[in-house]
Amino acid sequence: MKPAPFEYHAPTTIEEALAHLSEYGGEAKLLAGGQSLMPLLNFRLSRPAALVDINRIGALSYIKEEDGTLRLGAMTRQRAIERSELLRRRLPLLTEATALVGHLPIRTRGTIGGSLAHADPAAEYPAVVTALEGELVVRGPGGERRVRPEKFFVSYLTTSLAPDEILTEIRLPLPPPGSGWAFEEFSRRHGDFALIGIAALLVVEGKRCAKARLVAAGAGPVPARLRGAEQILEGKDLTEQSFEAAAARAAELVEPDSDIHASAAFRRHLTRVFTLRALRKARARLHGGQ
Repeated sequence: MKPAPFEYHAPTTIEEALAHLSEYGGEAKLLAGGQSLMPLLNFRLSRPAALVDINRIGALSYIKEEDGTLRLGAMTRQRAIERSELLRRRLPLLTEATALVGHLPIRTRGTIGGSLAHADPAAEYPAVVTALEGELVVRGPGGERRVRPEKFFVSYLTTSLAPDEILTEIRLPLPPPGSGWAFEEFSRRHGDFALIGIAALLVVEGKRCAKARLVAAGAGPVPARLRGAEQILEGKDLTEQSFEAAAARAAELVEPDSDIHASAAFRRHLTRVFTLRALRKARARLHGGQ
């Protein structure tokens, strides 16, 4: 099929893009990598009056470190993230998760901002940004605002972005040196969306866990922060017993749906199994282990 007719604009600045969005009063769509939008257009599930192609806005593509925070422009390609030596050294959780996104052609065109704005709860980036307690920078006619992931993701394919706003930057605080990390997921075929994915981050002081972050992808309408499971780990030694207890609690906390791909019960089972795997891998990576 072919898309329904639409107007096309290719601005070269953020200001131009915002002006076009305002011009169409909520009836325009932003085109970033197009890996999610183009299929929707072709099947006519989305019928915007206009596309605002932001691929020519060079100011939206970068990876840099400033004051203990990694800043990524929203138009940074997933392949650039995957190949970034800075991210590999400083934020390997993001690198590991990126390698699981679709296939190479998708990562070559897809952008981190496009994935986050699309807000598929089974996608890797929403879970990672939530686990890292990142900050999303949004620009609109009224200026700039910063949004935490728990306020940004609203429901399935729905964010708190207004129709005349653009996600411009992702800010991710660097974990302390020696932290353990892992992203584990289960999909039926390589490149498929995960039935369940788990982002894990462990910070230790001495032998005890000072901070644990666990987030599930594919376990509900938004990335699921598994706070009850985190609390089982924090302040305690990272033992197999505590890991098993945290994984069991994680399975109780999620509220997945049943669909043609898997039942809710199977997704809960996967949450327990992959939380345990992620925690074991994160522990093995503490203090620079691989």
